[in-house]
Amino acid sequence: MIKLDKINRSFKNGNKVNHILKDISLEIKKGEFIAIMGPSGSGKSTLINIIGFIDRGYEGNYYFNDKSYKESSDNQLAEIRNRVVGFVFQNFKLIQNNTVLENVSIPLVYAGIGSQERKQRVIETLHNVGLYDKEHLVPNKLSGGQQQRVAIARSVVNEPEFIIADEPTGALDSKTSEDIMQLFTRLNKEKHTTMIMVTHDRAVAEKADRIIHILDGRIQEEEVVK
Repeated sequence: MIKLDKINRSFKNGNKVNHILKDISLEIKKGEFIAIMGPSGSGKSTLINIIGFIDRGYEGNYYFNDKSYKESSDNQLAEIRNRVVGFVFQNFKLIQNNTVLENVSIPLVYAGIGSQERKQRVIETLHNVGLYDKEHLVPNKLSGGQQQRVAIARSVVNEPEFIIADEPTGALDSKTSEDIMQLFTRLNKEKHTTMIMVTHDRAVAEKADRIIHILDGRIQEEEVVK
């Protein structure tokens, strides 16, 4: 489904060029659960920005379902992002003045789904992530774990082909982290949603099928977990 072939990414800082990703080649099959590990500054965020159609200033080839989107316009990339990628972040990135229902509805609004169908799909998705009768609350009335469940609901409500989760348990206690990882695992197994997760936590990474270790912009090791 996803194929990276000799991806290089550099950023200019004045006269200096920082070479962030170096000859990254990687394949991710549909339905796989991949964890990406590496120290700060190793290139993890740059890599997921390329995979998530956010950054196209790279050299090399990136194919999604055998098609390259490198020459696509910003509007085309925004459309494919909304259609095929769900994003989950460490700090949830919920709109604090909006209700849970409104937050989870955002991808469906962009997709042009009508209000009645939107509400039905959001409520069903909230139930699927273990949130009942919370749709009228605003995020700051929820615990951290509940807010992350809202963020996960928002990421899956449009039934994306893959989810990018950037340190999804980083702001959570160990028990809540375990609950969130069980939810990710269930979504992966039951819905066959491809998961690409960045984490510093070895115990969290071991929930994946495969761990990609990155150091200084290069893949050092691919470790099969199960």
